[in-house]
Amino acid sequence: MRYQASQRDRMLLRAKTATRSALLVCLCLCFAAVHAQTPEKPHVLIAVGGKAGLYYLPLTIAEQLGYFKDEGLQVEISDFAGGAKSLEALIGGSADVVAGAYEHTIDMQSKNQPIRAFVLMGRAPQISIGVVSAKAAQVKGPADLKGMRIGVSAPGSSTNVALDYYLAQGGVKPNEVSVIGVGSSAAALSAARSGQIDAICNVEPVMTMLEQHGDIRILADARTLKGTQELFGGQMPAATLYAFSDFVKKYPHTMQALTNAIVRAERWLQHAGPAELLKTVPETYLLGDRALYLASFDKVHESYSPDGLIPEAGTRTALKVLAAFNPRVDAAHIRLDETFTNEFVMKADARWP
Repeated sequence: MRYQASQRDRMLLRAKTATRSALLVCLCLCFAAVHAQTPEKPHVLIAVGGKAGLYYLPLTIAEQLGYFKDEGLQVEISDFAGGAKSLEALIGGSADVVAGAYEHTIDMQSKNQPIRAFVLMGRAPQISIGVVSAKAAQVKGPADLKGMRIGVSAPGSSTNVALDYYLAQGGVKPNEVSVIGVGSSAAALSAARSGQIDAICNVEPVMTMLEQHGDIRILADARTLKGTQELFGGQMPAATLYAFSDFVKKYPHTMQALTNAIVRAERWLQHAGPAELLKTVPETYLLGDRALYLASFDKVHESYSPDGLIPEAGTRTALKVLAAFNPRVDAAHIRLDETFTNEFVMKADARWP
């Protein structure tokens, strides 16, 4: 009996030891997995052109609700007048990442500067083109804008790209109009209402505010998926996060953390009600009119990406649009697969199915 008891004790001891070893291995693996996902560069500088616009709302939501912090990131956002200026910040080294239009990645590849988008915020540009009321009677289409002063958020920005493409449909060259940077908030409203410009190509909520007050008449509209199809002839990826390709490769866990935060914000936006939105967005972004801000949001709500994926078909549309008026962009020599990646988004989508 003593022998049997002793043998049983030894067997129990070995079993306990094996269990403890297995638990220790699991803990080590878990620790290693967590450690592996820690952002290599926790302090990230993001440049954006016109952060108050609804175009960049997922970025604002991720910031305001602390999603970047939840991913172990300390994000510093610098706001510029337009997308071209935020791109300049990236090129100049004062930003790590840009919240900007996807088409910039194509344009920069044509200049031998490899930039890659890694998460989509907008699946429609939220851009519309309007003529001020005083000039409305003489403008029926793009050809009638020749010689006019047209406001955009900033020269070279996505609003400028959309304008140039629209003008090309009427045979008007970019140098046959005067393009004026007016920003994408209060200054844009003032420019349209004071006679500084004859037409405007801009984002929300500026355009809805001008439209509802009778300051402009809309000529072309890419605030909805249907309107985007009509203006550009296909899907047109809009706001993204992008960075130099080498930076994306060097800091994959940082890219994943940024992507996780944006996708989480996109999920939030799919279900957010008016009260939640007004509570989250900074008061200054509302431009003094909460009701009109909500009306603008309703108009562009479907334009937000629900999953962050960059559509391959949309990248082809963007290339077609740029090649239509930009002689530097040779469609035959652009490698679209090097302008974007969905690898980080797919992991984020698995986390928030």
